Amino acid sequence: MAFHVEGLVAIVVFYLAILAVGIWAAWKTKNTGSEGDRSEAIIVGGRDIGLLVGGFTMTATWVGGGYINGTAEAVYVPGYGLAWAQAPIGYSLSLVLGGLFFAKPMRSKGYVTMLDPFQQLYGKRMGGLLFIPALMGEMFWAAAIFSALGATISVIIDINVNISVIISALIATMYTLVGGLYSVAYTDVVQLFCIFLGLWISVPFAMSHPAVTDIGLTAVHQVHQAPWLGSINSLDIYTWLDNFLLLTLGGIPWQAYFQRVLSSSSATYAQVLSFLAAFGCLVMALPAVLIGAIGASTAWNETEYGVPDPMTKKEADMILPIVLQYLCPVYISFFGLGAVSAAVMSSADSSILSASSMFARNIYQLSFRQNASDREIVWVMRITVFLFGASATAMALLASSVYGLWYLSSDLVYIIIFPQLLCVLFIKGTNTYGAIAGYLFGLVLRITGGEPYLYLQPLIYYPGCYPDENNIYIQRFPFKTLAMLTSFFTNIIVSYLAKYLFESGTLPPKLDFLDAVVARYSREHMDKATLVKSDNIVLNELAPVNPRHSLTLSSTFTNKEAFNYVDSSPELSNAEDN
Repeated sequence: MAFHVEGLVAIVVFYLAILAVGIWAAWKTKNTGSEGDRSEAIIVGGRDIGLLVGGFTMTATWVGGGYINGTAEAVYVPGYGLAWAQAPIGYSLSLVLGGLFFAKPMRSKGYVTMLDPFQQLYGKRMGGLLFIPALMGEMFWAAAIFSALGATISVIIDINVNISVIISALIATMYTLVGGLYSVAYTDVVQLFCIFLGLWISVPFAMSHPAVTDIGLTAVHQVHQAPWLGSINSLDIYTWLDNFLLLTLGGIPWQAYFQRVLSSSSATYAQVLSFLAAFGCLVMALPAVLIGAIGASTAWNETEYGVPDPMTKKEADMILPIVLQYLCPVYISFFGLGAVSAAVMSSADSSILSASSMFARNIYQLSFRQNASDREIVWVMRITVFLFGASATAMALLASSVYGLWYLSSDLVYIIIFPQLLCVLFIKGTNTYGAIAGYLFGLVLRITGGEPYLYLQPLIYYPGCYPDENNIYIQRFPFKTLAMLTSFFTNIIVSYLAKYLFESGTLPPKLDFLDAVVARYSREHMDKATLVKSDNIVLNELAPVNPRHSLTLSSTFTNKEAFNYVDSSPELSNAEDN
């Protein structure tokens, strides 16, 4: 394949435009927040993200390179088809459920990151443990989509994969570094517009190619391959349900989502943005579905791609850029490439910012440097944005199983963080002992279930498992959902058991080494009134959740509504009076 100068010029122009928008957003909002409020402005945008920008950036939470490429691949692959393209429906339902049940309690209490309620109830040690799967999910997701971007660009313009990955990562990291959530949000608007326009422009050209059969015919009849509507084998129903629940429920507890929720000007806005984003996810999936259907309806021996077809060449995961390259005119394929590049960066930038936000606030500030200045936190965030961006890039270039690592880490988000989030928000009486027990039980059950992408053989063989071509056993039983439910109920049972044993005197107070039951308000434990030591925060009134331009860090966790919701103990009343 010849080197395409036109394609390279198109990508350079597009990337420069994205970088310019990111830097403009950073300059426009450089004075947002008070003198001691800059770190919060970077993390949650001063809590004044409007409806239009918020709707775009919330949609971009999931509409990324993996979403677009993965949907097209699922529709194209024979034997799977549209029936197995679960991401559009799964992530849309995830946003609806997030808006209905999670956005309001999280935003109304003025949290800054997703991990805040965990540290508030379970203490900083548990917050550190939950940071691990959250960080893994964000980092491996960013690495996976950088890897997909490199392969996509190399298919269309035939440049070195490593160069394309490094340049894309540098640009995404640069504007995230200078502008934080503001830059991420404003570039999301441009990126989603380019994705929508670029893919929809490509679809008519690809569909009218002489080698493409009518997709209405190939949807239900076998022409070049099995019908692209697909079907679900009776033996695979439980696997389908397990994966669907993972996408729907496991798509909620991500910092990338809650960063948008917490940046909304009110709890009601956060809910509305979630519903708008759910609709946006469905709309953005339509061109990807059509491109996958076009790929399944193409006689590839009649195109310049030749034989064998992409499935036989094991290039099914690249069906979207292949369709753009071989079924569209050159100028259209380059425009579509810009759209795919936009999809990748719109997810990568938010993952990098999410990881650095959690580290700077929940690990560095609240666990080690509770008296750190706002300027210090800002610099920690900038350094970690660069480090996490570099790490994701390195993994994309060096790791052979990035997608396998991301699948495993996303499973851990579903199995460990989701049940913990349910408990911390909706189940009264859970404590650190239950949280740790649930964490460990969920982790063990997931690891022992195996992971084919990492060639990890299961230790527990559930009913219906079978070996694949590599002799790695595949589980048909919904063991991921079983692990999630086990983690959830273990948390509740162990929490109430520990509470009973200590409060009844069966166990002496000195054995409460986590200060979770007896020493509930000790210096080591972050209680419900404050997220840091009680002498580090002034408990004044936080305004109701109406639109406002900024919230100071010192008043973040002082919402009276939050106090009434969580606790009405005399100790808390005394703390508020002080």
